[in-house]
Amino acid sequence: MDSRVSSPEKQDKENFVGVNSKRLGVCGWLLFSLSFLLVIITFPISIWMCLKIIKEYERAVVFRLGRIQADKAKGPGLILVLPCIDVFVKVDLRTITCNIPPQEILTRDSVTTQVDGVVYYRVYSAVSAVANVNDVHQATFLLAQTTLRNVLGTQTLSQILAGREEIAHSIQTLLDDATDLWGIRVARVEIKDVRIPVQLQRSMAAEAEATREARAKVLAAEGEMNASKSLKSASMVLAESPIALQLRYLQTLSTVATEKNSTIVFPLPMNILEGIGGVSYDNHKKLPNKA
Repeated sequence: MDSRVSSPEKQDKENFVGVNSKRLGVCGWLLFSLSFLLVIITFPISIWMCLKIIKEYERAVVFRLGRIQADKAKGPGLILVLPCIDVFVKVDLRTITCNIPPQEILTRDSVTTQVDGVVYYRVYSAVSAVANVNDVHQATFLLAQTTLRNVLGTQTLSQILAGREEIAHSIQTLLDDATDLWGIRVARVEIKDVRIPVQLQRSMAAEAEATREARAKVLAAEGEMNASKSLKSASMVLAESPIALQLRYLQTLSTVATEKNSTIVFPLPMNILEGIGGVSYDNHKKLPNKA
């Protein structure tokens, strides 16, 4: 049951590719014999017309009486083409660069953008590229434009700007599946540039600036909170030792004095003198009364 279903599909695919296993027929063999006889009669001259050189990166699809001669293309090297009944088409197998012009696209969030890209592809089946499509390069070019517009139309602007690699990979997969019957293999797809209106650029710049200012304020507030906690811890330490407060005061004065040559006038508390000379302010006040 499965073999009966699969065989017609395989036969339709072979016919679509252009390869036909039927023979030339009586008339075809007659024309073939006449062409071969003509080559033999005019041998010294006809040999230069029948031999064709196919380069290493090229393949030749030979049509004999309108039918493809073999299941695969010929070459590289020398091939024999009979006059009057054979026609051949050269196909380049090198990687081709397809530059997609800027496409004006309306994204899912109603933003008008212009996106351009580039597609790298090559022909892996010369027979399919010649027999299945009229102009394989023009068809691939138009299909790449349509696929780019369809894929980007389902994405938002932020998704397009942030996920270029994923979008390019999905476009490559869709193109590769669609051009498989044409003998095309898509190697790589890249999105080159995404252009947005000037007003939207200014709005996005203002939004980014506001976001940075908000983050800066949050960081400054966190710094003030951490500094206040540290000052609180320092004040608790200094409250336990008054001498440490005096030493810190003198250290601050020495630091200020070394920065610039200037005269600094500062009040000197009497309790500092108590620690230095052992003389209290009260005793100094009482001595003249006794005298």
